[in-house]
Formats: sequence, C-alpha cells, structure tokens
Amino acid sequence: MAATATLTDQQVEHLHELGQQLRVDSIRCSTAAGSGHPTSSMSAADLIAVLLARYLHYDWSHPKEPNNDHLIYSKGHASPLVYSMFKAAGVVSDAELLTFRKFGSKLEGHPTPVLPWVDVATGSLGQGLPIAVGVALAGKYLDKLPYHVWTLCGDSELAEGSIWEGLDKASHYGLSNFTAIFDVNRLGQRGETEFGWDLDVYRARAEAFGCRAVEIDGHDIGEIDRALAEARASTGKPTVIVARTVKGKGFGEIENKDGWHGKALAPDMAERAIKELGGERSIKVEAMKPEPGQPAPVGGDGRVTLPKYDLGEKVATRKAYGDALLALGARQGVVAMDGEVSNSTHADEFAKQYPDRFFEMYIAEQMLVATAVGMSVRGYIPFASTFAAFFSRAYDFIRMAAISEANIRLAGSHAGVEIGQDGPSQMAMEDLASMRAIHGSTVLYPSDATSAAALTETMADTKGIVFMRTTRGAYPVLYGSGEKFEVGGSRVVRHSDHDDVTLIGAGVTLHNSLEAAELLEKDGIKARVIDLYSVKPVDAATLRAAAKATSNRFVVTEDHSPEGGLASAVLEALAGDPERPRLAHCAVRKMPTSGTPQELMEAAGISAGHIAGAARGLLKGDK
Repeated sequence: MAATATLTDQQVEHLHELGQQLRVDSIRCSTAAGSGHPTSSMSAADLIAVLLARYLHYDWSHPKEPNNDHLIYSKGHASPLVYSMFKAAGVVSDAELLTFRKFGSKLEGHPTPVLPWVDVATGSLGQGLPIAVGVALAGKYLDKLPYHVWTLCGDSELAEGSIWEGLDKASHYGLSNFTAIFDVNRLGQRGETEFGWDLDVYRARAEAFGCRAVEIDGHDIGEIDRALAEARASTGKPTVIVARTVKGKGFGEIENKDGWHGKALAPDMAERAIKELGGERSIKVEAMKPEPGQPAPVGGDGRVTLPKYDLGEKVATRKAYGDALLALGARQGVVAMDGEVSNSTHADEFAKQYPDRFFEMYIAEQMLVATAVGMSVRGYIPFASTFAAFFSRAYDFIRMAAISEANIRLAGSHAGVEIGQDGPSQMAMEDLASMRAIHGSTVLYPSDATSAAALTETMADTKGIVFMRTTRGAYPVLYGSGEKFEVGGSRVVRHSDHDDVTLIGAGVTLHNSLEAAELLEKDGIKARVIDLYSVKPVDAATLRAAAKATSNRFVVTEDHSPEGGLASAVLEALAGDPERPRLAHCAVRKMPTSGTPQELMEAAGISAGHIAGAARGLLKGDK
C-alpha cells in the first residue's frame, strides 16, 4: 500500500491491519450472538481504525477525565464495531467480546452507558449527532476545554430531520470542536438509501447548513487521515466528513450486496470471511491521552434565594418557574435552553441574567432535548423549556434519554384547555401520560407559585428525567413562602373531621376543586381537597387516608385527556388495596376549540360546577 504525505508505508499497513481486526472481531462477536449488524460495522472499520489510533485523545483507564474526547456512535446498530474498538483499546477482553448480546452481558445489542466509555444510548437513529452537538456546546461555551467531539453516522439516518437540526445548531454556534463522519455505504435495511453513493448531495446539504464538508474514500487510509487531521485543526466551523464506504467491506460474498443488513454470518460463512480478511489479530492501540484539564467554573456562589409571593396574589406557575430558574443561576452547573418561547415559559429571565449559560435552540424541540442530554453528559444541570405540547415532537429523545441515564429537567408550559383562545394545537392533553410512561421519570404539576418555585429547586437535585407542567393563567398563591414540597408528596389544602368526599386536582383543577368545595359546603356537604402536585411518584399514603376518611369517595379532575393522567396515577397507586375508592373522573373527553379558559373548562366538564355535580353523584349513589 503506497505511502501518503503524512503516513509511512508501515503506518498505513498498521492502520489497515487494525481496520481488518475490527472487521474480524465484528463478525466473530455477532456470529457468536447469532444476531447483530456486522456489515454496517465493516463499512466504517477503516474510519474508526484511523480515528482510534491517531486522533482520538482519550485516557481509557480514566473515562471521566474532563479533557477526554467524546466519540458517539449515532449509528448505534454498529455496536459490534463499538465493542471491537473497545477490545483494540484494551478495555474489553476477547472473552467478554464474545458475550455480545447475551443475557447479563454489558455488551448490549446497542450501546448504553452501562459501559463507562459510552456517553449515551444510541440505536434510535438520528439522535447521536444532535446529542454530540450538545456535548460540543458544553465544551466550547461552558467547560472551555479543547476536547473534540466526534460522531459516526450511517447514511440511512441522514433522512432524519434531527440530523440537520444538529448540524444547523453546530454551525450557528461555531462548533469547530465537532466533527460528524458520514458512513455512506449506500445500502440501508431494505435496499439502497435515498441518495446511494451520491456524496455531492450530502456535501452540499452539510455546506448549506453552514458546515465545512469534505468528501473522501472511506477505505483510503491516507484520505481518512488527512480528513481527520483537518477536522481536528478546524477553526470557526464544524466539519462533516462524507466518506464513501462499502457495506460488508472485505468479504467478497457479501460486499456491497443487498439483504445483509442486520444479519449475522453463519459459522461456516464467518470462518470464510475471517480467512479472507487475514485471520484473527490481537492489535492493541495506545491511544493518545489528553492534556490534563479542568472545566471552567460555571455558576455563582451557590446561595439560592427563592422568590416569595403573598398569599392570595395571582401568579402563573410558569412565571414562578422562570423566577426560580433565575434564582438557581447562583448554583454551580445550572444551565438553561429553550425552544424560542422563553418569553412565555419565562426562561428569558435566566437568559438575560446568565447569557453565557443560556442556549437558544429555536423551533427545534428534538435539538432542545438533545442539547440537554449532551449537557448532562458533561455533568451540568440542564433545564429545557417549551410549550408542553411540543415536547411530544422530541418524545423519542426523552425515551432514549432515560436509557442513557441522563439527568435532565423539562418544563412544559401552556397545558390543557386552560390556555384558552389558541385552541387545541397548542394544548398539551397527553403530556402527563407520556411523561409518566418514561422509565424512572418524575412528573410534577404545581398548583401555585410558591410550590412551583420550590419544586423547580427540587428538580435540580432530582436524578433522571424530571418533567414539570406549568399553567398559563395566573391563580391565587395558596402556600406561604418557605413551605417544603417533596417529590412524592401532596398537600391536603382543605379538610375537616367529617368530610364526605375527596376532591383531587393539580394545577388549575385544584383551584376549581377548591371552588367546588365551597359550592358543596352550601349544600351541607364537606369536601376534602388534595393538591396532587407530585403525579409520579404519587402520595399513596395521603390518598389512602383520604379514602378511609371519606368512605372511598374520590372526584379526580384534570385538564388532560382521561387516559394516563391524574386519575390513572391515583388508581394505579391504590390498585393493590383490598378496598379501592369509587372514583368520579372529570377530564377533557372531547376535542376542545378556541374560547376563554372559563368557557373551555365548562365545556370540557372540569369547572367547579361539574366537579361539585360529580361529588353529588357519588353521594347520591350511596343512598
């Protein structure tokens, strides 16, 4: 193999052999598993060989070294290549490599952070690149360290809009510390990809989004080396390397042939492939360790003074969220991002005070969540906000963030019919259900400004995916400053020794429930009212006590669809009890329209009058 301008013949041969080893090991582990994606791994083997041996600055014995580079496989199905790379780096043994995809193995079908060298879970295509952009944002603007962020993408996932959201923001923020490598092997799951080997299309698109793009032969060691060197040295712009590769490279029986996506080679075929690739090897790579470095300090003196509100003062919980987020700016590591609605979510208060820690993602909700996940990778405390309805666009990112063990805080405003005239396109009606379904999530729904501010501070210290639903309208402050609100708690805001029925609400429906209790009082009916501000986990003990005190009569009211919200949380919490409450459920069952909040809540059947009527119905049914 001829020498290049920067590499000797010996170096080129060594890198070629390393690439062949990665191919062989990708075949070996997937054949042992009887499943996997060896051909998708083989196409990118030369790219990863050169990156690992010459440009990835990484201390494999200290994966948490602050100045380590990051390498995120956006094409997570190429996990055989990931694990073969770990073997070449000396952190995974050959024996462990062959446990790939077996029960109990850390080498899962798609990579997850159960391994310390994996930043985030990938496999849902189109996510690794935008998350890598989030990591690079942290590197340039927060850590202020010279580490580089690399991401390997498959050409099939380039049809995902989130890829281009990521490149757009990488360019907007001038992330020269970010490089995307497009592994253009032409073949997807069911045949040729949209553009096949037309590299010019990908280059033109990357350039249109403001990136520096270069086309290369992804199997030419010299071209790969030059492209990676230029990417590492780039200034001003992110780099996209568009590499023409061959799926199944190195084994003639399957090379560039359709029908081999996601198929492991049978043992006899694997034996022939390994022989054609030159047999097994045991090359160990001594990666370049980064220069020691520590992230720049981000935050104030740590003294958080939450806002105070007067009892009875009308304040929207979305405003209290913004006030509390501003106060949290005093804490180390707190950062914020928004989807171009910060003057509605009130994240703009933080943005004005801490512009160096606020990142505008514009109308790109997938990128919004991806940025939060990327910031979480670097140990920051990210708060991402937008209208609650629009988080649904990024739901798969939120789902994957849970698999990534990410710690992110999501604030969704403008929920339910209460928002009024904007109409149903802006009304989150499914958010509580969808967020409750996320593995390990915490779901909060404060009813007044004091609790919203306190819970915003609580979010900062809560691990996992934390979602807060906030209300558009201003409602009376119910709690005194300094009161504590814990995850998994609730508040009994009205009760007596002789309550007949329990009214349960959160957000606007708590205020409607309090008004309903007044209406019932006029009829001689005493109602206990519970503020179920923690929707997940729910306060089962308080619910059980209320059920016992009110003869198992519950009225649950929510500005949400009837499926998966407050009532579901209540019933699930008490499902195993020998005696369960009889529950009347007021929820939004018909498609809402435009109107005033009062008109819409009345039409939906969640107004005070409807709640009182539901309570009377329960009592009447007992007679």
